[in-house]
Amino acid sequence: MSRMGDVLAGFQATWEFESDSVLIRYERGMRTPKLLSALGERRIPLTALSGVTLTRGRRGTVVLRAEPRPGADPLMEAAAGQLKEGCDPYRLVLPAEREVLAEYYAEELRSRLPEAGSGPADRYLVPAPEAPLSFKAYDGKASFDGRTVRFRWFWTGASSAKWKAGDQSFAVSELSGVEWRSPEVFEGHLRLLRGEDGAVQADQDPATVVFGLGYGPVHESLPFAAAVLSAVRTRGPVAAVTATATGPRRDPADIAERIRHLGELHQAGLVTDEEFSVKKAELLAEL
Repeated sequence: MSRMGDVLAGFQATWEFESDSVLIRYERGMRTPKLLSALGERRIPLTALSGVTLTRGRRGTVVLRAEPRPGADPLMEAAAGQLKEGCDPYRLVLPAEREVLAEYYAEELRSRLPEAGSGPADRYLVPAPEAPLSFKAYDGKASFDGRTVRFRWFWTGASSAKWKAGDQSFAVSELSGVEWRSPEVFEGHLRLLRGEDGAVQADQDPATVVFGLGYGPVHESLPFAAAVLSAVRTRGPVAAVTATATGPRRDPADIAERIRHLGELHQAGLVTDEEFSVKKAELLAEL
């Protein structure tokens, strides 16, 4: 980084070196992991890094990797070590013949890192993906406007416990954190934490949406989790948006479908007469 604006291009990404940061631009294409394509570009302050490594990769490549400090990047905090190597946003893969050049930039980066910057960060230093964000899970749709997380259940996937609880709305001020379990492993889910003991099973917890069968993919659910996590950690004394806040009126066809499904649950004995009447009245009030 002898001068600002130096660029190092690798497979699937390009790093542009500035005096106080590295701007990483990810390519969009069939061979680029969807998570990296979704991120587009990220500016990583040097204060967010604890080190730099250069190692031999596969098939005649070398890998330059910037090591983020714990607590500096909400995306990596939400991922909690679950990302596959190819989806690591801090890796730059280069042809082996560019190893000398990569080593030069690795040394330049190391020389510019803050001497006392290897410990955990006391705040997020890398910007989180911007809201509004949304994705479809197996049992509902999750949306986040920057202040409130909302879960809207799908009658085809949601458990009776979630249907009985109704659609959920959580102000950032209510939350203490986020638990993301990759959809690429068994029992993947996104759970909103509220400092309560004894977590309920994911498919029964109204504060959790469940992944699986192609729902909740990494490139959609992980940026979502990171944005919520960042908002929770940086929230200020802003008035919370509650579940009773005024919003757009529901589609009558959607309400009718939900009442029909509620009736099926009632006939199956999964919902009591009283619960059926109360919930039906609530749905009709949304028209």
